[in-house]
Amino acid sequence: MKKIFLSILIASNLYPCTGISIKSNENAYLQARTIEYGESNLNSKLIIVPKNHSFNSLLPNTKETGISWKSKYNFVGISVINERFIAEGLNEAGLNAGFFYFPNYGSLEKYNKKYKSKSLVDLQLVSYILSNFKSVEEVKQNIKNLKIVNIAYDKNNNALPTAHFRVADSTGANIVIEIIENGKIMIYENKVGVITNSPDYPWHIKNLNNYVNLRAGNANNFNVNNQEISSFGAGTAALGLPGDITPPSRFVRAFFYLKTMPKLNTKDSIFTAFHILNNFDIPIGVEFSNEHKEYIPKDILSATQWSSLSDLSNLEFYYKTMNDFSIKRVDLKNINFKEYKIINLNEEKQINDIKI
Repeated sequence: MKKIFLSILIASNLYPCTGISIKSNENAYLQARTIEYGESNLNSKLIIVPKNHSFNSLLPNTKETGISWKSKYNFVGISVINERFIAEGLNEAGLNAGFFYFPNYGSLEKYNKKYKSKSLVDLQLVSYILSNFKSVEEVKQNIKNLKIVNIAYDKNNNALPTAHFRVADSTGANIVIEIIENGKIMIYENKVGVITNSPDYPWHIKNLNNYVNLRAGNANNFNVNNQEISSFGAGTAALGLPGDITPPSRFVRAFFYLKTMPKLNTKDSIFTAFHILNNFDIPIGVEFSNEHKEYIPKDILSATQWSSLSDLSNLEFYYKTMNDFSIKRVDLKNINFKEYKIINLNEEKQINDIKI
């Protein structure tokens, strides 16, 4: 247990993630995202979870456990740090969930032993959702029955930064869950189909108003006192699109790419989603100032350690990693869900399908 908390403490500094939602012209709903961490290898695994698998929640800075449950649905997901912490996944009912780093804005209820049997740490909420519910509506109805608490506290008894959550289902329902002000649960309809990190979701939506001028194509040429002013090349109507890696800039950029994306069939939408996500890859080292370059880890090739996509309509889960850019596909309809499995993401040979 101590080793898990130590890993969390080490890995709590940077999780810049970008998520996008796409609907194909065949009415397939896709949820895609990146996950970044530039300080060490997250040791992510593909986790296969069958029905009736037993879970129990860790509790902050204690060997005791909180809420216990058995999974009602089969699901697949990708873990971070520890196999219990599913960052993104898809269940057999077509429900998708994932967590995104939310520092300085998320504020969970402090753990109270009185509510031990209802307490769930934030990094296990995705597993809880995927194993228990089949729709966004069910999540909305049941999440407020939980006491969601921080995974750990530092040596000064300060809670570690938490996450906010994206949940979507095969009907197209798509929400963002944010827990603020010591446990107040806020649920927002994700109308724009984008999520990044802090600040809160309503702030990001307001910030889009600053970019109301952006559009696809070129700005119009014009003449001033017989001087022709014209475009240097393609894309001048997007001049001002932010290119840095901060969460607000990534949110705006992702929104712009989604807004300008043509309607495509499901297969092409999947490939296009990964092309869009490529724009958010973060090269290793960019988070480190010059005086800290010696701390850049040698065991990871990119701060973007993996990207994934869930096809909620066809029950397929896709991913690629920093070690292998080929896209892997996991077809939930063909998985033998008889037993719990942990699978290495980074197979040496490039393959199209994971055989399970």
